[in-house]
Amino acid sequence: MRLDRILGNMGYGSRKDLKKLIRHGAVKVDGEVVKKSSININPYESVIEINGEKVEYREYIYIMMNKPQNVISATYDNKHKTVIDLLEEKYLVFNPFPMGRLDIDTEGLLIITNDGKLSHEILSPKKHIPKTYYAHVKGIVDKEDIEAFKDGIILDDGYKTLPSQLIIKESGNISIVELTIYEGKFHQVKRMFKQRQKEVKYLKRIAMGELKIDEKLNLGDYRELTDEELNVLKSSISK
Repeated sequence: MRLDRILGNMGYGSRKDLKKLIRHGAVKVDGEVVKKSSININPYESVIEINGEKVEYREYIYIMMNKPQNVISATYDNKHKTVIDLLEEKYLVFNPFPMGRLDIDTEGLLIITNDGKLSHEILSPKKHIPKTYYAHVKGIVDKEDIEAFKDGIILDDGYKTLPSQLIIKESGNISIVELTIYEGKFHQVKRMFKQRQKEVKYLKRIAMGELKIDEKLNLGDYRELTDEELNVLKSSISK
């Protein structure tokens, strides 16, 4: 692979910027200064250094975050802190973005990546990737709600949701439930319960497909997906 493409994939600059950087002797390959950006090397076998700092080549990153409230699922915002603002600088060169979104007051599982193809496939409405939420709901949730969610809820704009699975953990003035949906309409979970004359007071996403959140992650914490977890996420596409 061309040297400038390798460094470009990792966010070190445009081809023009990299050509200038390399021409000025800032880049070494296997201990030797290189002056041509077009040379072909194996990024997994050769040692690349920029200004003495070793480059660990990876084309893509996959991060699991336990998103906190009051942080938005975006790459930039001039009013609110974003999930990207929570990341260490070493990840920013990859130009990461959140895979989908969680509302500002919703917590839980969020994948951050720079793999646009995988993100598109996971988020495609045609795939119907299940998303599971844990919620506290004001109002008594009962068997009638289970059946209504199974049939599909007609939202305030007339759209009928796909059948979903509602599990009641506790029923009372504040009910505790788990809900699995297969699409991602705006504020969908809240709107579904609103149509049943109930109000979501707390919401946390706990799974996407078969990938479950790491319960050891505190709010705002994150880590890279293991190879096994990445395979689990990718397997959701083929189902």
